[in-house]
Amino acid sequence: MSGARKPVDPTERGAARQTVTIHFAGFNRAWAAWIGDRLERRGQRVVYLRWESPADVPLVDLLRDLKLAEGRILIVVSDWYFQLGPRTHEEWNEALREVVAPDPSRFAAVSVTTATIPSAAAVLAPVALTNMGAEEAERRLLDRLDLPSEPLSEPPAAARRGPRFPASMPDVWGAVPRRNTRFTGREDLFNEAYNLLLNSEPGAGVLTFYGMSGVGKTQLAAEYAHRFGSEYDVVWWVNAEGRVTYRRQLAEMAPKLGLQTGQEYGERLRAVRDSLRRGEPYSRWLLILDGADEPDQIWDMVPNGPGHVLITSRNPEWGEHNSRLLEVPVYARDESVAFIRRRAPRLTETEADQLADALEDLPLLLDQTAGWLNDSDMSVRQYIRLLEDGVDGDVVKVSADFPLAFQTAWSILLNKLRETVPESVDLLRLCTFFAPGFIPVRLLREVPSDELPEQLARLFNDPLLWNRAINQLRTYSVVRLESHESSGDETVSSGESLYLHRMVHQIVHKDMPDSDRHEFVDVVRRALAAADPRRPTDSDLWPGYAEITPHLKYADVLQSRDPQVQRLVFNCLRYMYFSGEYPSGIKLAERALNAWRELLGQSHPRIWELTYHYTNLLRASGDYVRSEALSRDAVDHLREQRGEQDLEHVRAAAGLAADLRGLGRFDEALEMSQWVLAAYRELLGEQDSRTLSAQNNLALSLRLLGWYREALDVDKQTMEARRQFLRARHPFTLSSENSYSIDLRLLGRYAEAESIQRKNVHEARIALGRDNPLTLRAEYNLALCRYRMGDRDRRRDQGDGPQEPGALLASVLERGERVLGETNPWTLMFATGQSCYAREHGDIDQARELSEAVVARYEVMLTEGHPFIAGARANQALILRNVGEREQAHALIEQAHGEMTQALGESHPWSLGCALNASALRNLVGDIEGAADLSRDTVTRATEWLGRTHPLTLSTRIAYAADLRGLRDRRQAEKVEQEALTDLDATLGSKHSHTVSARARNRPYWDFEPQST
Repeated sequence: MSGARKPVDPTERGAARQTVTIHFAGFNRAWAAWIGDRLERRGQRVVYLRWESPADVPLVDLLRDLKLAEGRILIVVSDWYFQLGPRTHEEWNEALREVVAPDPSRFAAVSVTTATIPSAAAVLAPVALTNMGAEEAERRLLDRLDLPSEPLSEPPAAARRGPRFPASMPDVWGAVPRRNTRFTGREDLFNEAYNLLLNSEPGAGVLTFYGMSGVGKTQLAAEYAHRFGSEYDVVWWVNAEGRVTYRRQLAEMAPKLGLQTGQEYGERLRAVRDSLRRGEPYSRWLLILDGADEPDQIWDMVPNGPGHVLITSRNPEWGEHNSRLLEVPVYARDESVAFIRRRAPRLTETEADQLADALEDLPLLLDQTAGWLNDSDMSVRQYIRLLEDGVDGDVVKVSADFPLAFQTAWSILLNKLRETVPESVDLLRLCTFFAPGFIPVRLLREVPSDELPEQLARLFNDPLLWNRAINQLRTYSVVRLESHESSGDETVSSGESLYLHRMVHQIVHKDMPDSDRHEFVDVVRRALAAADPRRPTDSDLWPGYAEITPHLKYADVLQSRDPQVQRLVFNCLRYMYFSGEYPSGIKLAERALNAWRELLGQSHPRIWELTYHYTNLLRASGDYVRSEALSRDAVDHLREQRGEQDLEHVRAAAGLAADLRGLGRFDEALEMSQWVLAAYRELLGEQDSRTLSAQNNLALSLRLLGWYREALDVDKQTMEARRQFLRARHPFTLSSENSYSIDLRLLGRYAEAESIQRKNVHEARIALGRDNPLTLRAEYNLALCRYRMGDRDRRRDQGDGPQEPGALLASVLERGERVLGETNPWTLMFATGQSCYAREHGDIDQARELSEAVVARYEVMLTEGHPFIAGARANQALILRNVGEREQAHALIEQAHGEMTQALGESHPWSLGCALNASALRNLVGDIEGAADLSRDTVTRATEWLGRTHPLTLSTRIAYAADLRGLRDRRQAEKVEQEALTDLDATLGSKHSHTVSARARNRPYWDFEPQST
């Protein structure tokens, strides 16, 4: 409103510094902040006074008290300002005439609403600040207060730091729920939340609203976004109930932030997290994570940087993950009363108080109950009597698992829905076979009509009936309508979802007729199966699987005999394997195995296909014993039932070979890998993807047995074929490139390996994301390539993460522990590399802590005699040597050498490495002859196995020269040393750290490096 201005006492424009008290409703805090900032820049002293309007205090008295404030009183006029209380327009008109009209000079006003306000508000002479730009709004504000409006000369940076103009939306506004115009109260929570975030240090602006279901956490967060959103450049809402959904919705920010990325899911996710961390192009961002009830699922993905993160959760454990906590209680009674009266204006204050007491002040129940009571002829007294007496007769009832008040309140509400629009109850029940939260309605609308039950077919095919049902549910706050696009359309289009509260979901799902349950769950299963992208290895399609997987449990897909639904389960398990979601995949596979054995029988073909996916996930998490037992059972059964040349049997045998590799039985694994490859070549030909996978696995077996040249040849052939027959960024292709680079590095061809691996890391980050297990493995090998090249200091952070090997190893380990867990085989591999680097470069305490943890975890996870345990003990012996515990180190390395030799033979490179270290410890404890004997034998074996100029052979030759000097055979020592130094110069270069160290006569050593199995 901007009526004619009333006369005011003359004030001298531009006079001395004056005080302005800004009086505002909490809803309009952003306007107050912007106005205050504009005035303070003009030298005015500003006092902020939030409008409190307790219903038991007469409005006239409140306005008289307001006149006690300092200076001019500037009222931010809005419909919210006049609704607090709530007060009628008649009350306001009376109070304004009595208090403001006699002394108008004390008051001024700006209007930030276009709604109808009390007519007597004209005495305030408010000037409108809406529907215009910031400059014009500021000019009007200053003119209303008789202040000069000439432009200020201030640097752009200072202007940037001030509050944003409230009428301007953030540049990026994503998926935030519509504003609830009935939102009431919570002012203290808003104040505390706002101040906590405002005063947080960069990187520490994380706050969690936590509390029981139904107290309004989501509504509170949504109101916070609308109320304070104008202070941010970016406001983005994410459904955080599961990790996969969270990652997908975070990745969707990329194009909105203007980030130049491809379509790959992983690349977008990486770019978004990096952009938020750096605060470029936007430093003022607010990310809201709704429904994050399992911190362990997503805490590692919460961005840090200059912006703010607001979390809603039932779980206070967020306090252990760098978040401040604010508990959201049920409404205070005055808030309940105010809310009910706004929701149901026909109820008196006394009736509202009685209803609030009966419903225990729970906001969700108040919202739904007051909504339909307002449209009903039923009195509050009658309703409360119903609550007390229970519901009888032919009505919809709610499960007895809920407290009596909940049961009865919901039974009443559902029967009200059934009486008015019966189809709304059908739709509500149907939605409970999806996960609570956002219900992808478009999936339902795409199910063919001839496959739907009669009542649902009628609902889906009649747009008017559909919208009546939706609107009925919305009217009584049973569901929310949320749009994924900017649209004023109130219908549920393909770009919109229904939001179903967890408590509503649980209550409705608990009790419904069996006939509806069977029909509705079948519809949802078919909808999910129809949405299957059908290519789980394609990372571009992972967002589709991320959308589907949360709903599998609620649609009870494991009880379906439909082949399409069962195929969906397999594809989701495959997606979880490739995307690194191992725990979720194992949980789904275990449930599926138990359910299908009972549903289909112990020997149904689906059981063996499921076993294949299950064992892949178990193996990836390091559970080789369980995986081997399942694989062997499958191999034996399929061989007996179908014969050796059956494709299912061959695939099961390939899995068993992988289990044998994990268990350290490398010779058996090689033999089986060779048989599997031959079988696939005969059955499918050379170019089939399954043949190439078998070829890849043969190279793994060869590498583990120390046959590096042979592994290189096989990996090169596989890599070139996968590049030709699969896309360049396919996970299989990226894995082959990584394997080829590892072979080159193990052969001592460090520069070639680093060049290939650098490209591979870049492609993996783009295609899969920084935290995908394949990307972590690629970065780990890149760090080792640079470490072996002697590259410690040259490479720094180049905007795409750390480049120097030590920092890259640390980064990979930190992310591996978060993403995969501390006991995952790859995490233990990363920890081993970091420990060796730390031992060599000064942090012996960290090296020892990591090494001891690796040894302990291998001893628990693997059987005694496993080569990995021996190798980890060999590394531990080097640490003991470095800290002066020589005798313990000597005993441990001799043990490790014996175990490694027994497991793999004397000539395996790992046995040669243990021998190199054992000879050094013998020399150190005074067993000079024993050291020389072992060194001489090690040189001979290394030369035969690896060649004269392999880095490990060169190390054994340098060590042998040292032992010859110990025996005082200086002539032979000089000859051996000079020949080795000449070969070091030619192989690694004169400036390589190994060459420099050898010239300084530092005894070489060997680091055990676990390999992928």
